[in-house]
Amino acid sequence: MKKFHAEIDIMPKKEILDPQGKAVTGSMKNLGLSEIENVRIGKHITLQLEAETKEIAHTKVDTACKNLLANLIMESYSFNLLEV
Repeated sequence: MKKFHAEIDIMPKKEILDPQGKAVTGSMKNLGLSEIENVRIGKHITLQLEAETKEIAHTKVDTACKNLLANLIMESYSFNLLEV
């Protein structure tokens, strides 16, 4: 068995309103940073797993994202997988 490390990014889909990002964008103006706009807030998840191959590890991480970590109606995800 090999060990893998996954770095997962989950973000609201572009067509979905992001109230948290909108609030942060507004706060940027209050800090004198009005050139910063369209802030989007998401989640960053790291995990480790064991699998026989990188392909199997990829499938397991993809399944975890689809079935538990991301709400596919409102969010999209991407991940990088490294052997450690």
